[in-house]
This record gives sequence, C-alpha cells and structure tokens, in this order.
Amino acid sequence: MKRILATIFCLFLCYSVFAQSGVDTLHYRKVYYFGGTGMGFPLGKTKDVLSPKFSGSLGLDISLKNPKYYLYPALYTLSFDYKQKNHDDQYPFKIEDANANFYTFSLAGGIRKQLKKLNAYAYAGPGVGFLTEPRVKVDAINNIAKIENERKFSFSGKLGVGADYRFNGFFLGLEIGYLHSFNKIQETPINIMTVMVGLKSDITGLGDKVIKVIGVEGSISGKEQR
Repeated sequence: MKRILATIFCLFLCYSVFAQSGVDTLHYRKVYYFGGTGMGFPLGKTKDVLSPKFSGSLGLDISLKNPKYYLYPALYTLSFDYKQKNHDDQYPFKIEDANANFYTFSLAGGIRKQLKKLNAYAYAGPGVGFLTEPRVKVDAINNIAKIENERKFSFSGKLGVGADYRFNGFFLGLEIGYLHSFNKIQETPINIMTVMVGLKSDITGLGDKVIKVIGVEGSISGKEQR
C-alpha cells in the first residue's frame, strides 16, 4: 500500500508540473476549511492490534502565492477497536474489545490541478500527536475493574491524494491518505490508510477579519484593510 500511494503521489506531481495549466480562479488568495468523516484502516501487522471505527478530520487549505501550491494543516482524530497482544507488568490482565485513539496534527504541503469545478490534489508532510492505549486496572478488594488510558507521544508522516467538486457555496471532497507512525503499538508497526469524505467551505473573509483584529496590514484576499 505504501508503494501504491507513493507512486500515485509521484505521478500526480509529474502530471501537474508538465501539464498545461490555466488560471486557478477557485483558490487564488483563498483559505478553505475542510471537515471530514470516515475511517482509518490498519494495514499489515497493525491489523493484529487495531480494527477500524468511524473517525474524523478537520483542516485548512491555505493557498500560496501560486494557487497551484498550498499548505494543509490538519488534525486527524482516528478511533479503533483495540486488542492487547502483550502482557503489561503494571497490570494483572490483558484487555480485549476496548478502544484506542490517535490524535495527529499534520502540517503538509501540496500541489493541485483545477479542472473546471473539479480539483485533484496530492500532499505530504510530517505529523505529531499522541495515541492512547487502554489498560484494565483491578481493585480486588472492592471487586472493581477500571479502564485506564496510557498516553504516548507519536511522530508520523502523512501523504495522500484526493479530489473535490464545487457546488453552489461549498465543495464536496474525498481524500485517501497513508499514515505511518514512527512509534509502535504493542511492539507492532503502525500503518494506517485514511479515507475521509467531507465538505470544504470558503473562510477567507473570516481570515481577513482575524488579520484586521490583530493589527496586521494587508489581507488574505488582497483587499486592503483600513
């Protein structure tokens, strides 16, 4: 799967560089908000520990001076069913049918191609966040079992491809990505395919207002602020 996504990304870059390009009127001096819902699908050995559940993402599409390129800061909240493989000496029992969560902030850069109202894009960048692993703590005296969550920092890389189509006032988008964490869970590598469907909306005006409030000259949209 890593090779497939990497190949798609490279082909998209080559196409965007060498293809004839018109003026991107949809993204020039624009900031868009994207909110998505979908699932994270564990790949390879990761499936021995995690199973997919509904997840979400939110991010900003920030056009650069050349609107063919953009910044894509995004937060992914990925949820999974969890099965503990290895015994933890701090807890007497292993746990099954629990939940594990990944909270990853990705700061990616991307390239896109506008085809009338349809936009295709690809992105890649580093990510940082934390993951939670459940453990079961037993109070034998009071006959109580309680789930505790262990939190660990996680460093990762994220790449993906996607497309969105413009309707009146909003875009409907689909994004397929690959997340690799440089940490492990239960001594198992973490490789996840993310599939998100959502809406993208123009928040450039809100960005202009924020710039005006903090007293910075100029504006995102190019309109002078006085």
